[in-house]
Amino acid sequence: MYTLRTTFAQTIARLTCCVALLCMVVSGMAQERKLMNKPFIDERKFHYGFFVGVHDQGLKLENSGYIDPTTGRQWMAENDSQNFGFSVGILGDWKLTKWMSLRVSPSLHFGSSHIKFRDLATGDTETQNLKSCYIGVPVALKFAAQRFNNFRPYVTCGVQPMYNLIGSKHAKLRTKPLNISLEAGLGCDIYLPYFKFIPELKFSLGLANILQKNRSDLTDASQLIYTESVIKATHNMVTLSFYFE
Repeated sequence: MYTLRTTFAQTIARLTCCVALLCMVVSGMAQERKLMNKPFIDERKFHYGFFVGVHDQGLKLENSGYIDPTTGRQWMAENDSQNFGFSVGILGDWKLTKWMSLRVSPSLHFGSSHIKFRDLATGDTETQNLKSCYIGVPVALKFAAQRFNNFRPYVTCGVQPMYNLIGSKHAKLRTKPLNISLEAGLGCDIYLPYFKFIPELKFSLGLANILQKNRSDLTDASQLIYTESVIKATHNMVTLSFYFE
């Protein structure tokens, strides 16, 4: 049985290993001085582009230990699988100094979170696939290293407000549409003859409790047991993006 914390940590470890391997390959390729592509592109005050990517999102659930006084049943909830989705957006980059810039990248994230409920007394299970379409406007600072040949690694940190465009009425669990996340990422500018190609790995940690406790949408009172069983839900996401600038 995998908890959200376990799967999230495993995903981070795997993707970080991939990025580390990519960096070693890039470092090996960049030992000799080569012809520089787009040598003056970073002198521009504003940069624009777009990106596509994949992500793994999930809900970190905190169970309340609630026991139904009528039936004596106690349900435990967990995000029991990895939830891969698709991301797309545009990028605006404002150069502040030689090493730092301000980035805004409005984006859409299509995905879902698969939740399993287990009755501790009987072992019965119930599931829910909580679909989502988040529109986000991340604002981040980008700190870049010195360019060498056609490569320039960087790190980012920032915040992302997100709004879920898909509701979940009459579902076992329901989430609030608004969420705010802290974000950190790393990537590398790769200068090609006609544009910059930028792979980036980003980690998002939700700050708000997005569990909807007011369930006036439920007509069957017995369905409230699932909401009562969870006291807190936060949204986390790992995103691998490919920018074209």
